[in-house]
Amino acid sequence: MQRTIETFSVENIIEFKHNLLSWAQQFETVLWLDSNNDHQKYSTFDGVLAADDFTSIHTDYYKAFEKLKEYQSITKDYIFGYITYDVKNDVEQLSSTNFDGLNFADLYFFQPKKLFFIKGNSIAFHYLKMVDDEIKDDFEEIQKFKSPTSQVPKSELKIKLRIHKDEYYAKASRFLEHIKEGNIYEANFCQEFYAEDATINPVEVYKHLNQISEPPFASFLKLEDKYALCASPERYLKKEGLHIISQPIKGTAKRLVSELEDAKLASDLMRNEKERAENVMIVDLVRNDLSKTAKKGSIKVEELCKVYSFKQVHQLISTVVSEIEETTHPVDVLKDSFPMGSMTGAPKISAMKIIEDLEETKRGLYSGTVGYFTPENDFDFNVIIRSILYNETKKYVSYSVGSAITAKSIVEKEYEECLLKAKAMKYVLLNSK
Repeated sequence: MQRTIETFSVENIIEFKHNLLSWAQQFETVLWLDSNNDHQKYSTFDGVLAADDFTSIHTDYYKAFEKLKEYQSITKDYIFGYITYDVKNDVEQLSSTNFDGLNFADLYFFQPKKLFFIKGNSIAFHYLKMVDDEIKDDFEEIQKFKSPTSQVPKSELKIKLRIHKDEYYAKASRFLEHIKEGNIYEANFCQEFYAEDATINPVEVYKHLNQISEPPFASFLKLEDKYALCASPERYLKKEGLHIISQPIKGTAKRLVSELEDAKLASDLMRNEKERAENVMIVDLVRNDLSKTAKKGSIKVEELCKVYSFKQVHQLISTVVSEIEETTHPVDVLKDSFPMGSMTGAPKISAMKIIEDLEETKRGLYSGTVGYFTPENDFDFNVIIRSILYNETKKYVSYSVGSAITAKSIVEKEYEECLLKAKAMKYVLLNSK
């Protein structure tokens, strides 16, 4: 589908990005992706905002990938959206019956009427023809846009745990028993923190979360009354031409104020046997997933267990790449590797069954993915972690965290890792306007 493209330049790009996100709240459907100027090898832009759906697809998990494949093939345009973790039930004979306080559709994608790409100080407006006469007016309006003051008072949040500490210890021990029995080698065990009767300002909470984290795969999703405020450091999968890139994260250490002590923690993380073993297991799983669509002999590990440092934590990240045939459909590459290994475990299906049995909350959007397809059949998707999910109508706010349980896991340390990952989300919920 044809789009009119006009490019503008602004002096203060940070202010423009803030204004753009606030301005976009007039629409029922908004997805904002922000790389926070992370110019690593595979970055494409600094920010992109998609707003105002022209067409869309939302469905439960049943034949979800087949429906997405049809929608993406017919639309032949930019489409933005998400795939929840529970679409695993479309890929394997699995089910999800745990508690769900949020009620997002299992899969949602939309074709935006208005699309903005930001690179450096330039903004490219990609508008569908039906609205392209609004480009100049919109640019001027965004430049001077002032966020309206919220009329809804922020509620005092009482954050609760879905799994209490003693119960967490007992469940983590059961994961270890499964490992000893040879049912799994590793599993990502997640727990939910939540607040009921909650009123938050999603834009302000997102801005605060992004500001204290500055991750390369941040995103803000608004879908009518549902929001996902995401400060993800992790890429799930990217397609550039026939080139596929996966960058799983496994291995976490906290940041310290002292440069010397902080550097030591990063160095210790890189050499930590348990953390490296976690990462290597997932790399093997990713290689296996990519092999389903890869040309023979094309899978390579570009980086193994490299330390990347973010504002809150150090992480071990590996980069696995492959090449696919021209005839391979982009949706099949996603389907054959979904859900991502870093959020499941190994062997994947056994891990997912045990996870479903021992976790208390339906994961939904958490540990799913958000991203986009281009008209050229490329795509880029993150992993939805370090995220706050909000149902405005139900006044329910939720964030989940997890850690990888392996044979070398010490239950108390896994619990501490979860609390470390939860710290940023808890802080912004209790301290945002």
